[in-house]
Amino acid sequence: MTAMLFPEPRFIDLDFHSLTEAERIERSEAFFQLLRRRRTVRDYSDAEVPIELIEKAIETVGTAPSGANMQPWRFVVVKDPAIKASIREAAEKEEYESYHGRMSEKWLRRLAVLGTDEHKPFLEIAPYLIVVFRINSITDDGETEPTYYSQESVGIAVGMLLAALHNMGLATLTHTPSPMKFLQEILGRPKNEVPFVLIPVGYPAADAKVPDIDRKPLDEIMQIV
Repeated sequence: MTAMLFPEPRFIDLDFHSLTEAERIERSEAFFQLLRRRRTVRDYSDAEVPIELIEKAIETVGTAPSGANMQPWRFVVVKDPAIKASIREAAEKEEYESYHGRMSEKWLRRLAVLGTDEHKPFLEIAPYLIVVFRINSITDDGETEPTYYSQESVGIAVGMLLAALHNMGLATLTHTPSPMKFLQEILGRPKNEVPFVLIPVGYPAADAKVPDIDRKPLDEIMQIV
């Protein structure tokens, strides 16, 4: 049996910019204040958003860390009204089944405070839908190989995407109708690309409302040992 040849690692100097302690504190507070205002938005304006903003956000997300640097993500940006309508129709069909039988009473009780139901008009109103796919395998030289830690890698990338879009002054929503295979079919993606999350993106409607909810304080989410 022939031993597999492994490539030699190559290294470059780290491009790291040092900050003073005061600068670090100032940046940390500014970033916190920016992200604490981020909210999940369901009421959208249909106003156009420059595609350059979406492109830059996804280019930014392309810098996310990933298992073995395999970058197992695909971002499909949907603008076409007909495709958005098809996605809404399929999503609402799955959501109806979820709200009327699939979800437990405990789950429904959790959702009740958010005021959600099977109706998802934002899927057509928001100017863009970013559908994130997780690439679970690749084929190289005729051989198929799994992507390592793809679930974790794509989760990190999505978090960075939400932060990047919010930083641009855009509103977002993480929508996960289950099952999501219809996204694979409508968008013509191959079997190795699994739908991960659907993110409407745009400006909030002038009269947009969000649920009156609290976030856990620091002492409930952090422990120093």
